[in-house]
Amino acid sequence: MFRVNGYEGTTVREIASMVGIQSGSLFHHFKSKEEILFTVMKEVIEYTSTKQNDAVAQVNSYQDKLKALIISELYAINGVTCDAMTVLVFEWHALSRSHQHDLLALRNDYEGTWVGILTQLKAESGYVESPQVWRKLLVGAIAWSVTWFRKDGSMTLESLADR
Repeated sequence: MFRVNGYEGTTVREIASMVGIQSGSLFHHFKSKEEILFTVMKEVIEYTSTKQNDAVAQVNSYQDKLKALIISELYAINGVTCDAMTVLVFEWHALSRSHQHDLLALRNDYEGTWVGILTQLKAESGYVESPQVWRKLLVGAIAWSVTWFRKDGSMTLESLADR
């Protein structure tokens, strides 16, 4: 619902109705609507971090590790976690500073994997000018793929990662 209606456009009553409970019952599990948003974001960061780290561990070269990261991120933003990842990207501003701070450590670890691999590629080949800038360019392009990539199209996520 946060993806379709945005955080501001989604009510606790609508969330409760969707899961088949009374709106007051949600507050037995969450303190506020913002805590629901925070939980969605936290869980998707943890889940995608695990998937990312598993993918990187299966390959040896830094070039293959980068490709594994790209594929992992493409699946995160276009696969089963699509809605949650889209909410993470586009509803970040809806979190309080406190909740943003809590998530930044997780996000920094996630991004640190990317920067570490890009730094190694820079050392090996000189191809990567600035690992931090490359990470931002890559994550930006991948994040926006949710707006144009078609799962039923002729291109797979793997072929997109190759390109």
